[in-house]
Amino acid sequence: MTMESIIEAVDGELFGVWFLIGAALVFFMQCGFAMVESGFTRAKNAGNIIMKNLMDFCIGAVMFILLGFGLMMGEECLGGLVGMPTLGVFTDYQNFDWSNFVFNLVFCATAATIVSGAMAERTKFSSYCIYSAVISAVVYPIEAGWIWNPNGWLVTRGFHDFAGSTAIHMVGGIAAFIGAIMLGPRIGKYKVDKKTGKKIAKAIPGHNLTIGALGVFILWFGWYGFNGAAATSVDSLASIFVTTTLAPSIATCVTMIFTWIKDGKPDVSMSLNASLAGLVAVTAPCDCVDALGSILIGAVSGILVVVAVEVIDKKLHVDDPVGAVAVHMVNGIWGTIAVGLFSTGANDVGKGLFYGGGFKQLGIQLMGFAAVAAWTVVTMLIVFTLIKKTNGLRVSAEEEIKGLDATEHNLPSAYADFMPAAYTSASAVVPAAPAVSAPVEKAVPVETYTTNTDAKLTKVVMIFNPARFEEIKNAMNSIGVTGMTVTNVMGCGTQKGHIRKYRGVEIEEMNLNPKMKLEMVVSAVPVNKVVDTARKVLYTGNIGDGKIFIYDVEDVVKVRTGECGYDALQGEDDV
Repeated sequence: MTMESIIEAVDGELFGVWFLIGAALVFFMQCGFAMVESGFTRAKNAGNIIMKNLMDFCIGAVMFILLGFGLMMGEECLGGLVGMPTLGVFTDYQNFDWSNFVFNLVFCATAATIVSGAMAERTKFSSYCIYSAVISAVVYPIEAGWIWNPNGWLVTRGFHDFAGSTAIHMVGGIAAFIGAIMLGPRIGKYKVDKKTGKKIAKAIPGHNLTIGALGVFILWFGWYGFNGAAATSVDSLASIFVTTTLAPSIATCVTMIFTWIKDGKPDVSMSLNASLAGLVAVTAPCDCVDALGSILIGAVSGILVVVAVEVIDKKLHVDDPVGAVAVHMVNGIWGTIAVGLFSTGANDVGKGLFYGGGFKQLGIQLMGFAAVAAWTVVTMLIVFTLIKKTNGLRVSAEEEIKGLDATEHNLPSAYADFMPAAYTSASAVVPAAPAVSAPVEKAVPVETYTTNTDAKLTKVVMIFNPARFEEIKNAMNSIGVTGMTVTNVMGCGTQKGHIRKYRGVEIEEMNLNPKMKLEMVVSAVPVNKVVDTARKVLYTGNIGDGKIFIYDVEDVVKVRTGECGYDALQGEDDV
């Protein structure tokens, strides 16, 4: 054996391992999708989102091994249209191509899960499971076979989609678009203007942008495996890593600047979508474009995703809570076309229009796009129509309002013990008192002494900017007020809060801002002293400084001792 053959064998083994590592990275992207979709939707549906993403993979794995893989990668490919399933997965375990199976399985799951976000917050879970099974078993495998089966009719004609802008993202995006249309918008998403009679989109913000951002970073990380797993040389892999970095980076910068100019502020959720849009667009040409090409692809993606989100929402009145259609369908199409524009001719791909190749490769890409789009539209219309006519697609209005966590999964909340968080500091953490079985009147041997029966009890409630909490807490302590209850709340005054936009849609009516609510009952400390001290601390002269409410209190009872009135408010040393 020559040195060259040894090196070749070693390289083959190394890239075989990298192939499986890449598959694992693509699997990890399911977590990213779950985080993005749950963060961009409301808390009452977070558990449902997570469950759908979990079942996309699990149901997909079952259907793909039973039928999908054979239809996609069967060696006998009838007319280049559909592979012939075999029982080799069960009858020839030792010789079956498991690496290829696993790799294509995780891609299949990705195509299925794209739909979840666009149909979020109003889809029956059982119906979604049916959809997931059908797309994993038939819809995705057949069209993906056209592109990636060596005998597929598109690949034999020169069509190029290295990692799935067409086969995965465009297909998932089209399915999402059809599903969202057939479902209809969420309750409260659109209202009719009484003067013009036109539908007006209303913003429904997601509950946790932090989780959404985490999902985007996970997806970007996994995308290096998504695009790079099939590389067969170090140079090719490095080049793919560069294009997979440049396109989303440029797309995000362009979107940030575009929304900054358009809306007056850089839009966070749109910028997160832009990162994904750039990744989707560069997925097809990642192995055959240079740095300049990937930059241009990303720049166009950054504009496309914003325009598409707003057109779909405001003009077409299709409710897509996470922007899946704009990210995956629109930019999947753009990535498919981009091969025909920017291909350098690397890896035996025809040169693009801007690199001296004329219209040949562009024409082939357009043909492939049209064929796959037509297949997806027809099949998904049939699938969703049959589901709608039989099992039903949408939950009832009552179930939607309550949230799918409770109605579809009997889950009170995806967040255990969820409640508005109160401010706590390390010194304020007190262990829970142990349960006792003694009667209340005998639990604590304390005699009650009444020292000031005529003392007036007054409740003071302050609503203020949370940033002022430490100052107000210390100020109250300095004048002798130590007992207080603090809650994080949302609210606004007569100014109705600060008007803002979410994903290009103005949030109308009352915009609730984060506030802190401090409650205390005082007796020994004069009320006017409490109010004057609070005003000095809270005052800035700006709208939103807060308000102070004063109430008469009839009585107060200390549970532990039974003390009432003035004495119930005093510490042990004060009685």
